[in-house]
This record gives sequence, C-alpha cells and structure tokens, in this order.
Amino acid sequence: MEWKTILVHADPSAHAANRIACAARLASDFGAHLVGISTTGISRHVCAEYPSTPGDIIHGYLDPIYAGANRCLDEFEHIVRSAAVPSWERQLVSDLPEDGLARRAAFCDLVVVSQNDPAESTSLVVADLPEYVVLNCARPVLVVPYTSTGGPAGRRALVGWNGSNEAVAAVASALPILARAEQVTVAMFDPPQLDSPDGVHPVADLAAWLARHGVKAEVLVRHANVDAGLALLALAGETGADLLVMGCYGHARLRELLLGGATDTVLRAMTMPVLMAH
Repeated sequence: MEWKTILVHADPSAHAANRIACAARLASDFGAHLVGISTTGISRHVCAEYPSTPGDIIHGYLDPIYAGANRCLDEFEHIVRSAAVPSWERQLVSDLPEDGLARRAAFCDLVVVSQNDPAESTSLVVADLPEYVVLNCARPVLVVPYTSTGGPAGRRALVGWNGSNEAVAAVASALPILARAEQVTVAMFDPPQLDSPDGVHPVADLAAWLARHGVKAEVLVRHANVDAGLALLALAGETGADLLVMGCYGHARLRELLLGGATDTVLRAMTMPVLMAH
C-alpha cells in the first residue's frame, strides 16, 4: 500500500509549523494528497445538541472559535503553498481535536501529529493527543518530536519488533517509507525462542518478508537490561536512526489511557519521528 492521503493536525501549538512542514515533505515525496485539519475544540455532540443560528448567543460564542481554527488553517495553507505538494485541502472540523483526528483518519493513509511538549500551555494543546489518536484509529500515526525542525525522516529507520500484532501493523504500515530508506535496522530484544518447533524463525522470516517488499534490513538481536523503550532509543542513537517504527501498546477507555511501558517511554523521551500503529 502506498501513502496517497496524508492527514496533518493544524492547531495553535508553537510546533504546528514544523509538523506541517514534515507532512508537506512526505506528501511531496510520495505524491500524496495532503489534508490539514483544524478543530473547534467543542465536541460534535454538543454542537448537535445545541445548534446555533446567526445572531444568537451561541453563534456569538462560536464565531471567535471558528476564526481561531481558520487562522490555523491559514498557516497550514501558507506552508503548503511553498512546498511541492501535488494536491491539498483544508478542513475545519466541529469536534474535539483528538476525536476529530481519530474519526477523519479513516479516510487517509497516515496521520501526522506532534509529541506533547510539557512546557507548552495545556490550554493550547490536548494532553496525550498522540496516544489517543493511535489507540482510537486504524491508521498509522507519525509522531513528530517537539524538538524537530521539520527535516527529512526515514533515510535511516529503526524498527522495534517483538512479533506482536501491534508490531506487525506498524511494520506493514511503514513499508512505503522503509522501501525508500537507505538503511533499515530491525531490533529484537530478548526474543523468547529463535528456533521455534513449528518452523517459524522470527529473524529469517521477517528479513525475507521485508526483502520481498524491497526492504533490505539488518536484524539485530539484543538483550535489554533496561526498559524496552529506553533500549530502543539508545539503539536509535547508536545506529544514527532518523525514524523509529514501533507498535503502540495500550488500551483506550474513554479518555483514560493505559499505555505499555515501552510506548510511554518512547513518547516522552523521543528525539526523532516515531511511526506507530496499534
């Protein structure tokens, strides 16, 4: 599967410009349609329950909210117009940011959001938005670090592999960018058994499957004496990776997120873009 439609979050965050620039570069590289989404921050259920008409109190309250969302889309448009993006559109969604992104993700191939910046005002951004979107949509999500300058990603990729459904989904979703990478390293930490009685050999079988998709990968088997997330980040530094691919482990329950240790560690300490799938 190729990436033909890329969705990027446009919000008032100080990191929105770099995030949009990253998405625009990917859209240009893959010849993809780019969709910029800005949300009102008001649940669609509230809007449906209390519809407004021009001149009423609710309409007066919503006007500046819609104006702010459109300013975010104006910034998106400004950035995209200066990039070689084949086609693009702006969408204003009447919903909460996390729900709006998760719902609209059904109609794209990749979602681009930013890592949470603990120093940024929570009035401007949604806490745990990347985790929520990954766990509540069926598409891969590229999380751009808040330290990013919008540079290229995916030339040297590191894949975290443990054979889980989440890891399978992440690697399958990343095939378009892995096939273009100059270097792909697959990391396996403490595999329980490399020579399985049923004839499955995770290292050889994974490498062969990737090769059939045009991905030449080096598979490293390591022992992790620390949290798997820390081990992945350390190996990313060792291999010079500019992209990390991994499954997102956790469960979504309303707004309460229960994340696996490696997922939580990486999302908090990442310094390179991370492509996640659940």
